[in-house]
Amino acid sequence: MFKRMFLTIAALFTATHACETFQVAPGTGCAWMCDYCASKLGPNYFFTTPVCTYEQGGCVGNPLPSVSYTCCEAGYDEYNF
Repeated sequence: MFKRMFLTIAALFTATHACETFQVAPGTGCAWMCDYCASKLGPNYFFTTPVCTYEQGGCVGNPLPSVSYTCCEAGYDEYNF
């Protein structure tokens, strides 16, 4: 029963949130990635992998070229499971 409920929650989660998947060129930093995600999804988004994080002063991290990264819009539900 728990497994079925978990899969249902996961399916609802992925079906109701817009996501953007993209790759970056060499030399592209997290500042660009965060700006890109915000422009596509609005100010509340998250990366599905911990490539970039927001710290005081901006978005930081070390993205690799030719790797697919995904950001998804975050809603109220992500914080209230």
